[in-house]
Amino acid sequence: MNLLHIDSSALGSRSVSRELTAAIVAAFAGRDPDLHVTYRDLAAAPLGDWSPETAADTVLEEFLAADVVVLGAPMYNFGIPSQLKAWIDRICVAGRTFRYEAGGPVGLAGGKRVVIASTRGGLYATGAAAALDFQEPYLRKVLGFIGITDVEVIRAEGLNLDEGHRTQALATAREAVAALPARAA
Repeated sequence: MNLLHIDSSALGSRSVSRELTAAIVAAFAGRDPDLHVTYRDLAAAPLGDWSPETAADTVLEEFLAADVVVLGAPMYNFGIPSQLKAWIDRICVAGRTFRYEAGGPVGLAGGKRVVIASTRGGLYATGAAAALDFQEPYLRKVLGFIGITDVEVIRAEGLNLDEGHRTQALATAREAVAALPARAA
């Protein structure tokens, strides 16, 4: 099985999303001794803004070759990091991952499993602040647009509220990682 591991947090070793993606990849590796992992650190090696001159076939080919994609997606200002958006711009390619038909767009990248490690300093899953969540809904919509509907979110939120929230959020996220279904993509 081919797994594509994407980190996008700019926080380096202090990043909770990086901690969670590493745990998710380790869980897959523990279940599949033949797992092949391709790693891309979008903060350490940013892709930059998309343009016809910067389109990166390597990025698209890594994505297309993956059976499973593990995305580290911290919430920055209610959305995703710009470096993750730059990666998405490289994988949403007409004729490769989607096409337009008379009835509307059709995703061509189905059959993949995506596990998102979503981290947030505040609480956005429910309540009044849920209207400010442009992170998880965006990721689900863009993945759905290219045909991917097998999306799991492992969320750690409230990380910056206080130590109690942080501890509980990390424990809950680690339990979710441990409970990831062992099925293949």
